[in-house]
Amino acid sequence: MKKKQSKKPGEPQKLRLGLPKGSLQEAALEKMAKAGYKIQVSSRSYVPYVDDEELEIRLIRAQEISRYVEQGYLDAGITGHDWIMENGSKVIEIGEFTFAKSTPRPTRWVLAVPEESPIKSVKDLEGKRIATEVVNLTKKWLRKNGVKAEVEFSWGATEVKARELVDAIVEVTETGSSLRANKLRIVEELLSSTPRLISNKTAWEDDWKRRKIETIALLLRGAIEAESKVGLKMNIERANLDHVLRTLPALRNPTVSQLTQEGWVAIETVIDEHVVREIVPLLKNAGAEGIIEYPLNKVVY
Repeated sequence: MKKKQSKKPGEPQKLRLGLPKGSLQEAALEKMAKAGYKIQVSSRSYVPYVDDEELEIRLIRAQEISRYVEQGYLDAGITGHDWIMENGSKVIEIGEFTFAKSTPRPTRWVLAVPEESPIKSVKDLEGKRIATEVVNLTKKWLRKNGVKAEVEFSWGATEVKARELVDAIVEVTETGSSLRANKLRIVEELLSSTPRLISNKTAWEDDWKRRKIETIALLLRGAIEAESKVGLKMNIERANLDHVLRTLPALRNPTVSQLTQEGWVAIETVIDEHVVREIVPLLKNAGAEGIIEYPLNKVVY
């Protein structure tokens, strides 16, 4: 049985949403803007403005969001799968979103050692000391592999500690470039992580809040999907239409409209952005005119 949200008469219902503060903040705000939510952050307030009276935004460190969602301070939030696992938070994952600081690739927590280190696998960590921000994840991984080692929390500059203070580190990376710059070698990967939209059970069982969360998820997916696609429209003689559709599989399901000019049609479709440079010359050679490429805000299937 879903719970109904209780509120005072005349008071608008609100969903309290946590967004990651810090390194992922810019990417999160950008994706929310593309989803249709304009958020303004002020240095004078920890509560950003959002152009939706049904939303309250809180900027909180990604490391803490899953705990606050689980405890009910937040109804929902966006945080990494890694921090959900590190905190052991019992939350509901609504959706996975592939946006990150510098690349769309997932972030990875990896075991790294100096290039000259004799450590070749997790088994070589027996009795060693490891520094990391994800202490719980690392301890769980060591137990899974039957290895006993000392794990200490690192407050930062973890790469520097690998040579002088500890035998190995467990650090987050997207491309591995920072580790290579510090002459560190990746030994094994512990976890691959992407941002997730999460909710607590109480909010998810509330009809209104669930619909609001599902709407945010839908619009975010549409915004992220649109980033790799563009719209394409053009005019072409009807006599050449079948040839175009037969030779260009990317245009299998376009919208075809009759133009006022006899014998001509307009074609409109959505395609992957990276193939535009190959398709446009073919379209031109097939007789297409007035070819227009335009960006998309959202693509919802």
